[in-house]
Amino acid sequence: MPLTVEIVTAEQLVYSQEGVDEVVAPGADGEFAILPQHAAFITTLAPGEVRIIKGGAEEVMAITGGFFEVRNDRIVVLADAAERADEIDIERAEAARRQAEEELGERHDLADLVKIEASLRRAQARLKVAERRGRRGRAGSPRPGG
Repeated sequence: MPLTVEIVTAEQLVYSQEGVDEVVAPGADGEFAILPQHAAFITTLAPGEVRIIKGGAEEVMAITGGFFEVRNDRIVVLADAAERADEIDIERAEAARRQAEEELGERHDLADLVKIEASLRRAQARLKVAERRGRRGRAGSPRPGG
């Protein structure tokens, strides 16, 4: 039985799809993959990319963290923010990355460093998703050999 996947933010339903074969997400302790008939669980997400694989095609989205729940072949991602690859403003993401890297070189207290590092991770995730789209030509196109 294939997976049903929903990605939601506080503002909107960003993605909804049935018949998904696999979902790969950035967990707080590293990347993980979910296939149909996976045991129920809930975990936190780190900033990164969520890859949704259906019929050999892969769609990639950037998320900035949140929660991931699996139950009865249904996945719900409650994301702080989520963007499809074609929605990412590369120049803005690159500027945010540069600014965070510059700020890391300055003196800050621990709370500021945590915020700056989180900003850097978010920018890097957005850029990674945008670059992946560029390599494929278009998000959702089949993977090589797929």
